[in-house]
Amino acid sequence: MKKILAFLTRQILAKYKPRVIGITGSVGKTSTKEAVYATLAPYFRVRRNIKNYNNEIGLPLTIIGAESGGRSILKWLAAVIKGFAVWIFPSKYPEILILEMGADHPGDLKYLTDLAKPDIGIVTAVASVHTEFFGTVEKVAEEKSILIKALPKDGVAILNFDDGHVRAMREKAECRVMTYGFEETADVKAIDSALHFHPFDSENEDRGGDAERPQSHAERGGINFKLTPGGSAVPIFLADVLGRGQVYAALAAATTGLALGLNLIQVSDALRNFKSPPGRMNILPGIKNTTIIDDTYNASPVSVAMALEVFRSIPKEEGRKFYAVLGDMLELGSESGQMHREIGWKAADVGVDILIVCGNLAKDTALGAIEGGIPESQVFHFSDAKSAGKFLQERIKRGDIILIKGSQGARMEKIVKEVMAEPQKAGELLVRQDGGWE
Repeated sequence: MKKILAFLTRQILAKYKPRVIGITGSVGKTSTKEAVYATLAPYFRVRRNIKNYNNEIGLPLTIIGAESGGRSILKWLAAVIKGFAVWIFPSKYPEILILEMGADHPGDLKYLTDLAKPDIGIVTAVASVHTEFFGTVEKVAEEKSILIKALPKDGVAILNFDDGHVRAMREKAECRVMTYGFEETADVKAIDSALHFHPFDSENEDRGGDAERPQSHAERGGINFKLTPGGSAVPIFLADVLGRGQVYAALAAATTGLALGLNLIQVSDALRNFKSPPGRMNILPGIKNTTIIDDTYNASPVSVAMALEVFRSIPKEEGRKFYAVLGDMLELGSESGQMHREIGWKAADVGVDILIVCGNLAKDTALGAIEGGIPESQVFHFSDAKSAGKFLQERIKRGDIILIKGSQGARMEKIVKEVMAEPQKAGELLVRQDGGWE
């Protein structure tokens, strides 16, 4: 099947010649993909990966415009037939393909970039993710740089200037390079960023746990910043999300839009439509008038540390507790124990009141938190997400703020479902809610 899909992919790309935007990085790929899509969709005919279609099977399916057949031979046959139909018969094919490109093992990106040669390459970040398979962060960076090396001379490399490993990829590019970030010397940067956060908390306790909650984006919260490439600047507001990660996604998208000829006003208008994907620092109402920060899509040391930083920006009020519910961070190799412990130190440093850890590896997170100063009586360990969710449900009180995060395999979204105010909306709001995962 892999060979058939690869054949069809090459024929379709040769026929329609769409521009290909490749996106890779250790963290932030999916948010960046969605932000780029939101920026370009009003002005171009575009398509991006759905679900987790970012590998040697998912990428061809995206290019064909078909879904995975799963365990059904008939569904796979239908996908192949559709591929032949798109190739043979005239079709109003996308002008631009936005392709997230995953790399879990060495050689993954070489395969994907050979299959769908990129015209624009975006690298979001390099971190200690999949080091179980790569060995070192430097080797992770080497793998990610393959996307930049694959760009043609008339292409564009779009790099996160704030990440040293990514910034160094400028030397490997034989094409135009554009950078983004918070640093002053980035080509496209965010300035005057400010977090606006209004917890889901009723002023009238008698109204109970299902009290009316804010409806508008501005009331729920989000991030304001000014987008500036050079001397000009436009205001951007990202609704219902917290944390720098979403600003980086918006900056990468804005840089892409500018590279393709859009102006600042067009970019600003389009980014109003950007909605962070489920499980990426989304603000959700919790039971008992609590507030959930749902960051359960995946986890690495960098992304967990970035998520925890949000607590520094939220005012501490009397009676309000900051909860961090952290699961295992997987595929970290020999440094796993130390990296988990450092996250525990981070939790203590940002002011977490109560830490709940879930999974065997996260025991080291608990140890680090106690070393960092969180009282041992306020640190709790559970072997599975279900038990942690039940405990959290019983303990939280009105006004508390709960960050929930862990690697995909930790299934931390189960905890979110346990404490969210509207579990009937889980299919819409949470990650991994389809039949296969459930």
